[in-house]
Amino acid sequence: MAGGGFVSSGQVGNYEGRVTGFVIITCLVAATGGLIFGYDIGISGGVTSMDEFLEKFFPQVYKKMKNDSGNVNQYCKFENHLLTLFTSSLYLAALVASFFASATTSALGRKVSMTIGGVIFLIGAVLNGAAQNVQMLIVGRILLGIGIGYANQSVPVYLSEMAPPKLRGALNIGFQMATTIGIFGANLVNYGTAKMQHNGWRVSLGLAGVPAVIMTVGSIFLPDTPNSLIERGKKEKAREMLQKIRGTPNVDEEYSDLLEASEAAKEVEHPWRNIMERKYRPQLVITCLIPLFQQFTGINVIMFYAPVLFKTLGFGDDASLMSAVISGLVNVFATTVSIFSVDRFGRRALFLEGGLQMLAAQIGVGVLIGLVFGVSGEGSFSKGLGNLALILICVYVAAFAWSWGPLGWLVPSEIFPLEIRSAGQSINVSINMFFTFIIGQLFLSMLCSMKFGLFFFFGGWVLIMTTFVYFFVPETKNVPIEEMNRVWKNHWFWGQYIPDDAVGLANHHHKLDV
Repeated sequence: MAGGGFVSSGQVGNYEGRVTGFVIITCLVAATGGLIFGYDIGISGGVTSMDEFLEKFFPQVYKKMKNDSGNVNQYCKFENHLLTLFTSSLYLAALVASFFASATTSALGRKVSMTIGGVIFLIGAVLNGAAQNVQMLIVGRILLGIGIGYANQSVPVYLSEMAPPKLRGALNIGFQMATTIGIFGANLVNYGTAKMQHNGWRVSLGLAGVPAVIMTVGSIFLPDTPNSLIERGKKEKAREMLQKIRGTPNVDEEYSDLLEASEAAKEVEHPWRNIMERKYRPQLVITCLIPLFQQFTGINVIMFYAPVLFKTLGFGDDASLMSAVISGLVNVFATTVSIFSVDRFGRRALFLEGGLQMLAAQIGVGVLIGLVFGVSGEGSFSKGLGNLALILICVYVAAFAWSWGPLGWLVPSEIFPLEIRSAGQSINVSINMFFTFIIGQLFLSMLCSMKFGLFFFFGGWVLIMTTFVYFFVPETKNVPIEEMNRVWKNHWFWGQYIPDDAVGLANHHHKLDV
């Protein structure tokens, strides 16, 4: 077996089957789980920059904002921990929920987790829309978080298992695509509701119920994945399902691979203890670092707080919501780019290109803000410089949307063998949520103390993560999930962690292909 020969030829486990309409529709419905997540990310920033909302729930911030019309330190305008808690309590709840979701997803199937997530999320949206005080708001946000924990744990796993290996990247990014459409939709809603005389924020928060209904109803009609059926002992059903989603009766080879993977998985009694074993070290390290890095690109700062950020930079109310709409639109378009390129150019190319582009844009934004506001934080953008800042932020958002955005969810969900997949995905979601929470909670304070240096801080992280990908993340495009061990075995660094017999298991089928 030549070192890298078969990885590039992509002839690993080439199963029969075409892409059926059934699979596409199934994956579209599942990906609506992303709508929920995106709507929420996008809505909170707009709502927290609305006067009526601030006046009702966060009077201190409102007073501070109104009194300081004169020469105020723009960087510190919105600093308030209760206000950031409103945004970030959701992510803490999602973190805790994803551990419970892991158990549900294994025992009852991927689809049940999606239904549970949708229902809990719906209740949260209703509470938020009807909120009378800060407590109701935060409880609503926590329920939304639990819903998201369930959705983000089950949807990517579901998509990875339903998709044929050739299209796994593209269909999985359906989740990220739905997320960006959710963010964009939320930006538009905020732009509209900000014009309402009263209760605009109620409409913004309550409308989160719409994607929740779509996902809940959709998931009731979704079929279960063959992997999940086998895992729960329904073997005949699994075979029929496989024939249906692959559009061919000849699924013996893929079916026996799934059975085999499942048998191996059954022998594993404690996925959480096992995931710590040496042979899973590459997957564990990558699944811990990728979500961490994804948050340290600084993207959520832009996404959550886009309206607040643009307002801080001295754009007017309308202008700041409009700018958020524009960056949201760029986000959607750039994600489309990744759908078409991820299975063609591979994961690594996108990671590396996106990283360099983000770095350049971040340095640009940092320098620009530094020149205009200096360290004192006094000053405001002229129209031309404001537009330049917006363009740079869009360049940055685009780079993220075709690299770390979708790949941050895709790569961790496709590298785990079945026996520890559910546990691995939970680690991925919870680390992601944990750092989303930390950055969401600290951002407004960081902006206040680090000033324009904040953009250089994130730029430094982007440099670190791009280097990491270059040396330590192997290419995984077109490799069936069951065959992933070979990729690790051939890696210059990770190879030492993979015992020879782990590769042997997948090998004896496909001697002919190589």
